[in-house]
Amino acid sequence: MGTSREYLKDAPEQSTEITKEVRDSVYDILSQVREEQDDAIRELTQKFDGVELDEFRVTDDEIQAARNQLSEEEKERIDYSIERVRDFAQAQKESIDNDFEREFGEGIVCGQRTLPVEAAGTYVPGGHFTHIATAPMSIVPARVAGVDRVITCTPPREDGSANAYQLYAMDQSGADEIYKIGGAQAIGAMAYGTESIDSVDVVTGPGNVFVFEAKRQVFGEVDLDLLPGPTEVLIVADETADPEVVALDLLSQAEHTETSQPVLVTTDRELGEQTLDEIESWLPQLDTEETARKCWNQNGQIVLAEDDAEAVTIADEYAIEHVQIMTEAPRDILEQMSNYGGAFLGENAPVAFGDKITGPDHILPTHGTARFNGGCWISSYMKTITHQELTAEGAAHLSEYAARISEMEGMHGHQLSAEIRPISDD
Repeated sequence: MGTSREYLKDAPEQSTEITKEVRDSVYDILSQVREEQDDAIRELTQKFDGVELDEFRVTDDEIQAARNQLSEEEKERIDYSIERVRDFAQAQKESIDNDFEREFGEGIVCGQRTLPVEAAGTYVPGGHFTHIATAPMSIVPARVAGVDRVITCTPPREDGSANAYQLYAMDQSGADEIYKIGGAQAIGAMAYGTESIDSVDVVTGPGNVFVFEAKRQVFGEVDLDLLPGPTEVLIVADETADPEVVALDLLSQAEHTETSQPVLVTTDRELGEQTLDEIESWLPQLDTEETARKCWNQNGQIVLAEDDAEAVTIADEYAIEHVQIMTEAPRDILEQMSNYGGAFLGENAPVAFGDKITGPDHILPTHGTARFNGGCWISSYMKTITHQELTAEGAAHLSEYAARISEMEGMHGHQLSAEIRPISDD
């Protein structure tokens, strides 16, 4: 950020570079999975998760046991989340149903089709929190897109089981196969395949730095949604915002991990100072205080902007994952912004809603990549392909153009291929 800007609270610039140790470790894990397949998965699961597993795939009995552990109310809450994600994904699908075919000159017909990939692999992280909503966020769009086969990997717990809440959500969301595999080895298994797991065409979902790096290294073998890292939030607020609400929304993202990034950009100094006080007041009341405090102390920022225009400039420079706009006219701010993963307008639209229940996907770009990337969505599981058909008349029109361009490029075979056209139907 610009050095001339005024900060009520600043933080050292965070490096997003993956260390050589992590890169090398992930390379070794992926190489082992590719070469040793199931044996590698067993060994790595024992090494990193402390669990011995003969079979990785979750059985129907395990899924039923997970269902039995949940109350009807808990299942209803998860089902409602899945329903909302499905409704939004369906609306996205309708927005990209734009297949066409038409003439681009006499006898020159071109068109495009948008089709789902055949197989998708999704990753649902484990860790300290039970990330229930990530299951529908990654699986449901694939199902709505029309993917034939959707598999999901999630780390096993210490007893070798999958988390019951996540398992129910994965099954209800439509996963065809669920595997108890975590980390880089899960990404490798989905990308390369093993004796017991068929490879996929695209891998999606968030995870820790090892999952992040594994996805980066398998790109090209499979497609990816994006490379999401630790969560981020930037709140744009003016004097109309409630400092307590702002503070709690910042802390809700700070509790994810010590490396999360909570930022407030405000045009009102008093709001910024009051937010600082509210954060210090609320931190001791959080069950997640230890993580949230470390994150806020290390990475939290409050930036003062002269006016709305500068606030927009600052926000776009961050190109951050989540942007909350708590101003008198939030849509006016939104219309001026272009770099964000997901936007949340007004005091009644917290990131917490988007993370869990609203409907749009919560797998979003981080590390400034919102400059050129959106989040995971239905198109992450689809491909747009084109076709062309020419009559003799159309070929006659294009032949000399294609031949002369090929000649200029020095591509004689292309030149001859163009010059032999048109081919008579006689």
